[in-house]
Amino acid sequence: MNIIRKLEVEHSDGTSYSQMFLTNEDLLPVPRAKQTWKHRNFIAFWIADSFNVNTWMIASSMIQAGLSWWQAWICVWIGYGIVAPFIVLNARPGAIFHITFPVVARTSFGLYGSLWCTFNRGAMACVWYGVQVSIGGSCMFVMLRAMWPGIDNIPNGLPYSAGITTKEMLAFFLFWLISLPAIWFPLHQIRHLFTVKAIITPIAGLVFFVWCIVKAKGVGPIIRQPGTMHGSDLGWGMVTNLMSCISNMATLLTNAPDFASRSHSPSAALWPQLLSVPFTFAIVSFIGIIVSSSSQTIYGEAIWSPIDLLNMFLDNSPSHATRFGVWFIAFAFIIAQIGTNISANSVSAGCDLTSLFPRFINIRRGGYIAAIVGYCILPWKLLASSNGFTSYLSAYSVFLSSIAGVMVTEYYFIRKGHYRITDLYDTRRNGWYWYTCGFNYRAYVAYIAGILINVVGFAGATGRTVPIAATRIYEMSFFTGFGISMIVYLLLNWAFPVLGASQTFEEVDVSGWDSQVADDLNSADSRSMKEEIGTEDEQNTQ
Repeated sequence: MNIIRKLEVEHSDGTSYSQMFLTNEDLLPVPRAKQTWKHRNFIAFWIADSFNVNTWMIASSMIQAGLSWWQAWICVWIGYGIVAPFIVLNARPGAIFHITFPVVARTSFGLYGSLWCTFNRGAMACVWYGVQVSIGGSCMFVMLRAMWPGIDNIPNGLPYSAGITTKEMLAFFLFWLISLPAIWFPLHQIRHLFTVKAIITPIAGLVFFVWCIVKAKGVGPIIRQPGTMHGSDLGWGMVTNLMSCISNMATLLTNAPDFASRSHSPSAALWPQLLSVPFTFAIVSFIGIIVSSSSQTIYGEAIWSPIDLLNMFLDNSPSHATRFGVWFIAFAFIIAQIGTNISANSVSAGCDLTSLFPRFINIRRGGYIAAIVGYCILPWKLLASSNGFTSYLSAYSVFLSSIAGVMVTEYYFIRKGHYRITDLYDTRRNGWYWYTCGFNYRAYVAYIAGILINVVGFAGATGRTVPIAATRIYEMSFFTGFGISMIVYLLLNWAFPVLGASQTFEEVDVSGWDSQVADDLNSADSRSMKEEIGTEDEQNTQ
């Protein structure tokens, strides 16, 4: 028992087992002292998050599919312009009540029903963590090669079945290792990493941009290359590609309350996100288009991956200036990948795993679990089988959009901004979020409905023959999943009203919770304090 006690996160001796299943410090409303994310921090966050290898290459698949560069760029603007309001909508409960995604999910799916949502998101965050480390390992290899060209001569001691060479494993491990310290910092302090990244990465991007234009003596032929799609094919091609931008953000959209919970004010999580998302991602993708276009002039073919292009710069005995330039840009991409992994995966996994095992896991421990799992799944093998893995990732956005549809509907249309914070940590049978034995069947029916409408289309995406209508529905999977779950949830709540449904919209905690109480909730008398607040609120309601 002493070993189990040592493994537990810090809590009071008087904490009951039911409390330890629902509560720890990282699940409570964030105290005022830790609400440190201001407007500039959210702007820096999105500048930092947008600059990564995936965003750089987001337009490449569109151009290769037959769009012209400007059609692809319009898709990026529209796609990220559409997803930004959804991020803001889902972040709002976190910004108002300063709670993270797993706790917000309790309001719609129930105290225990929410665990599937957090497991779903947390498991995928672990997988994505490994994938991003694999990409970061490629950046690390290029940086090491710029410093020590002899790294290319390291003999391979791994078997072919490993799917990776010794030098690549070295780079992967080093990137994985240097990422670990960033997980240590609490959420209200990690904003400084994004500030640093927001300074370094745009400078490196601009250097890369100008360098390639100068080297190619122009912007290259892709800018003058017309699209090959026309008519309805062009229309659906643009829809499909802008939806890929939205799917790319499905993870951050779902766990938007995690960062918003640290916002200094509600407006800090509103306008900076609404405006920064489309602008930053469009600028980075534009730089990627021009750099790749210039590479076609330099090498006779378009090199869409910035890492592959930097690696080619190091061929044929480059000058010291070239090696330094490659080193700096590769270093910036390393910082970029670390920041992206923290924002999209480490923090998410930490919050989600905390809700699954709050007695033993906090955000920091959850982040390190994600790092270990991300290594153990051998992510380079997932990337090697790209077709199946890409299809799975595309389908994953359907699951997340259905969750987001239920959560947004719950906040804006069912309870209309009314929360009862004490009930989020209490298993009282008359609590708002107890529903049916801790599960809200309305949310689950809506969630499954949002998935089912896309099942046939997903089968078509994996190579099976399906009706064209099903394919079109799946091509708009985010909207169909979000919309159907929203409609079904509204209808079920109309037919079977929930406790606490409101007629007027007002963002208020009716339990009278004060965020400063979060500092003392784990004290021995916290249970009686919560019951006292709840009893008083019941009397007022009656």
